[in-house]
Amino acid sequence: MTERPEIVCLCGSLRFAEELRAVARDLTLAGAIVLAPVDLGAPEPTDEQRRTLSELHLRRIDLADRVLVVNPGGYVGDAVAREVAHARSTGTPVTFTDAS
Repeated sequence: MTERPEIVCLCGSLRFAEELRAVARDLTLAGAIVLAPVDLGAPEPTDEQRRTLSELHLRRIDLADRVLVVNPGGYVGDAVAREVAHARSTGTPVTFTDAS
């Protein structure tokens, strides 16, 4: 029986959607299962939908073997900081694409 592929959850601001897609592509081609936020486009989600999406992303983190934060320029906003804190509180390893 073959070993299960690594599951990587991407976190990052959707302002970096292009960068998130590129990292997801690279990880997928390397054989990882990628869990990532979904850019819903227009119209903008309601506040209630945002809360639901935020909770869903925490559940993605719970499924992951590790979290990779896509943070060009070192940017980590409040929502991503919350996700990182959640991952760390559950013992899920967290790394960043930009350590600055």
